Amino acid sequence: MLKYVLDIMDLLDDPDADGKRAVAYLDSAAGPGGSGAEVATVTGERGSTDFVRVRIPGRSGRAAGGPARTLGVVGRLGGVGARPEIAGLVSDADGAVAALSAAAKLLDMRRRGDVLEGDVVIATHICPDAPTAPHDPVPFMDSPVDIATMNRHEVMDEMEAVLSIDTTKGNRIINHKGLALSPTVKEGWVLRVSEQLGELLAVVTGEPLVTYPVTNQDITPYGNGVHHINSILQPATATSAPVVGLAVTSAAAVPGCQTGASHETDIAAAARFAVETAKAFGGGRLDFHDVAEFDNLVNRYGSLAHLQTFGHASRES
Repeated sequence: MLKYVLDIMDLLDDPDADGKRAVAYLDSAAGPGGSGAEVATVTGERGSTDFVRVRIPGRSGRAAGGPARTLGVVGRLGGVGARPEIAGLVSDADGAVAALSAAAKLLDMRRRGDVLEGDVVIATHICPDAPTAPHDPVPFMDSPVDIATMNRHEVMDEMEAVLSIDTTKGNRIINHKGLALSPTVKEGWVLRVSEQLGELLAVVTGEPLVTYPVTNQDITPYGNGVHHINSILQPATATSAPVVGLAVTSAAAVPGCQTGASHETDIAAAARFAVETAKAFGGGRLDFHDVAEFDNLVNRYGSLAHLQTFGHASRES
């Protein structure tokens, strides 16, 4: 996996990085016939970005009319670069690098004959000149487009569970270098940490599981005026599928717009975890949440889906 990470980082660490170059790389990993990856360039008020999406078909996946479930993997970020303010690949790029590396690995596996049971849909976006934004305790990377636009291009209806990978270093909450797993979030509910995902992450990293706290604020949409740890769980505002955030973390608070702060081995571990999750989820050996327990919660306490919306405006506004 480290090979793909190094290749993708080299590809994205370029003022001219774009979606077409990423797709060409995925095509080379897929071999004859190409990857089938798609690029959509979207322009916002502060520039443009290229959304890249690729489906890796499974042996018994939905695309083939089979019963195996589809996993969604989202590489979440503001931008891979903050030019012209800052030169180089920023820390915020980790999510895109991990997602694209996982896609390249799965495509290469399929080319060699190792076909997973279920489909995997992987999406991210590439912007080498994204804006920055103030945030406590350290500055964040912003994006040329808003979160709702990101979700429309990265969160698909066919995703039956979503693994969202994002750099989560700009805080003093997760004082750990490596990877950390969030609780499962579904339709406004913050559920317990999936023991199956936690066990798998420990196997992949060879270290004890590290999790982090998620608040109601973190799972509401950006733009509602409240503090969010970052955008890692924003996909949960756009789907009824269970969503888990895989955070690429550091022991110190690191700005998302900082260069020289990406750790290749941590990104490779995140990509390996995505691949192993895809194997187990599509194969029916792993679940993101306990369906019966979730149904019991909703029956007893009602829906919390209103937390996926902007809710009601305050009286003062």
